[in-house]
Amino acid sequence: MFFDFYEVFLTGVLSSVLVEEFGLTKADLPPLLASTFVGMFFVALLFGRFADRFGRRSAFLFNLGLYALFSLLGAFSGSALTLLVTRFFAGIGLGAERPLADTCLTDLLPARERGWFIAWAYTFSEYLIDPRYGWAAVCEERFGTHPVAICHEWNTIAHLNDYEGDPEARPFTRKELQRFLDYADDQVERAVRARRKGALAAYRDATLFKVIYGWGLRRTEAARLDPADFGRNPAAPSFGRYGTLNVRYGKAKRGQPPRRRNVLSVMDWAVEAVADYVDNVRPRFGSADHPALWVTERGGRIKPSEINARFVAYRQALGLPEALEPHSLRHSYVPHLTEDGVDRRFIQQQVGHECDTSTAVYTHVSDDFMNAALARALAPAFDGRPAAAE
Repeated sequence: MFFDFYEVFLTGVLSSVLVEEFGLTKADLPPLLASTFVGMFFVALLFGRFADRFGRRSAFLFNLGLYALFSLLGAFSGSALTLLVTRFFAGIGLGAERPLADTCLTDLLPARERGWFIAWAYTFSEYLIDPRYGWAAVCEERFGTHPVAICHEWNTIAHLNDYEGDPEARPFTRKELQRFLDYADDQVERAVRARRKGALAAYRDATLFKVIYGWGLRRTEAARLDPADFGRNPAAPSFGRYGTLNVRYGKAKRGQPPRRRNVLSVMDWAVEAVADYVDNVRPRFGSADHPALWVTERGGRIKPSEINARFVAYRQALGLPEALEPHSLRHSYVPHLTEDGVDRRFIQQQVGHECDTSTAVYTHVSDDFMNAALARALAPAFDGRPAAAE
């Protein structure tokens, strides 16, 4: 935001200097002044895919360095054309900063204070540009221009749903999921046979992936679990103390604390896996006093980035598509329960969606399921009987 204001001020202050320095005409000056903002415009539209592939923080630092480099080179420009080129590339570096800044802040700031910090930053911006406070007039008087809001409620679209859906993302097929979970279990056996130190961590991660799928969790929700989050469900006494899971760090709305939800256990094999881990494996980490369910060998809580790193390693070893990511385990939970005949409203409550449209994005049922559903729908017509109301 500071660099945005800086560029606006720089354009107003240096316009007369550039005319004298390079002998520019009135027709030559606008393209030179606009070159930075043209670069900002195009890269802001096109850079999101690069950031998603290589990481927001790396992309943010790369573009900050790009902006600094070409701003420095622009200071040594010997001609108007050279200055135009350097300012254009500086605009490319600066243009990507704005869309990446907020997402980087959400990754870096504590969840409980994130909304307050971001709101403070935007409140300061409003304070600076609001004409009621007089700063715009002061800037106009001293610099010949003043900062303005580029994005506001008139030219932006409200975020209506908590997930719009990425066309590249998809759930696991049942065959892919079985291969992935089997491979995770195999890593435990290999580590045990080789007597390596990573056997406990491999067992932990194998169970963690089963829990993410078995309860339809997000990566951060799974990382923040404690053993005390599990509880009994009177309607499912066979699951013992693992009949329900209290998710305390669900996805938060903007400026609000994490949303809680209770997820009922529905997969007996997942219950058996987590019970075995808690009883027989977790105590061997030597961190009995730590509240976390997934503890590390150094006695800390596992981080979402570590979950992602292990997932990527397993995915690459199996040669699975890059479109599969840790969130694909949660994606798989919805269609697999749908194919098993579980009520749609129940699934929506399980995954914590307020809107059914969000659950619909997750629902990618198999061709066999679609063909079976079509056959059931057409059977009354072929039999000459009216379809029964559902």
